[in-house]
Amino acid sequence: MTSIGGAEMVDWNLAVATATRLVRPGPEVTRDEARAVVAELRRHARTSERHVREFTRMIPEGTAVPDTPVLVVDRAGWVKANVAGFRELLQPLLGKMQERRAGAPGGAVLGAVGGKVTGVELGMLLSFLASRVLGQYETFAPVSRDLPASAAGGRLLLVAPNIVHVERELEVDPHDFRLWVCLHEETHRTQFTAVPWLRAHLEGEIQTFLGATDVDPGTVLERIREAAQSFAGARPDAESGDEGRSFVELVQTPEQREILARLTAVMSLLEGHADFVMDGVGPQVVPSVAEIREKFQQRRASGAGRLDSALRKLLGLDAKLRQYRDGERFVRAVVGQVGMDGFNRVWTSPNTLPTKAEIARPADWVARVHSKGSEQSEAE
Repeated sequence: MTSIGGAEMVDWNLAVATATRLVRPGPEVTRDEARAVVAELRRHARTSERHVREFTRMIPEGTAVPDTPVLVVDRAGWVKANVAGFRELLQPLLGKMQERRAGAPGGAVLGAVGGKVTGVELGMLLSFLASRVLGQYETFAPVSRDLPASAAGGRLLLVAPNIVHVERELEVDPHDFRLWVCLHEETHRTQFTAVPWLRAHLEGEIQTFLGATDVDPGTVLERIREAAQSFAGARPDAESGDEGRSFVELVQTPEQREILARLTAVMSLLEGHADFVMDGVGPQVVPSVAEIREKFQQRRASGAGRLDSALRKLLGLDAKLRQYRDGERFVRAVVGQVGMDGFNRVWTSPNTLPTKAEIARPADWVARVHSKGSEQSEAE
């Protein structure tokens, strides 16, 4: 797994090359305009840190936390960073598949061909996403010379051409919009720097999810066939609720679906909390925050055409939009009931994270976490 290309399961270099070649060009800007955007995003990232910490009260004043770099990147830079992250995160699963294939007849030849095919497919997926992501806190970012990250493995990416594209599309104040985006992404950085166990917990869940993957090609193909039939309405015995699942969800095992439910709850919390914070801080530092929020919500809801909608459904991106909405409602309801400090008990341990059901019913989380019995259990 140390080599790139060849018989490796994924040709990572080819994935980067494919995505870079296919990704759409960004908006037209002069060199001076580009430099100004980069400089402003870096300033906003620094000021957002103070605003987020004051609002969330997650990091007591004077507390030292790990520093993470802020990288302002273009679309190709975002691709390179995410390929490095994917490679790091998927290494255990790909190693397992590599071992399974090693003893198969013609394994080396199939590996060389399969690695390139997978590299192209991954590149195509990343080219689609690279023009849509405004910012991202990379939780599992490996340290490299070209892409610095914290020793714990984290960095904040701000995708400058996408931010410029959206602010022009929405016709909003560009300076306000850039700060508004930075507030959201800085909240994610604060979540992981203020909660030391969160990264390890998520990585453990993801690795358990990947470990439950059936590496037998026949089994995987059968599950894909059943998923396709479910979407086409050809399975009379399809499970109730399949119509609302993405293709990605339908090819999972029951064990993986349980893990996914826990991950969905955590991601809903993180995304909803970031939305809540940027709207909470916004009125004090972003004069046009109400206009930005209204137009941005309309953009989220409308999508970008039939092809875009189909891809979002296929990849499960519609679920991510629900995470923003449901998570923000959860955070708002809990803060309204027990205040910000009461809400911050969510960061105490994995046991205090909300379940998927509690995301939909915030009062249940409050009853569980703020009851005397649960307080005694956490103390022990």
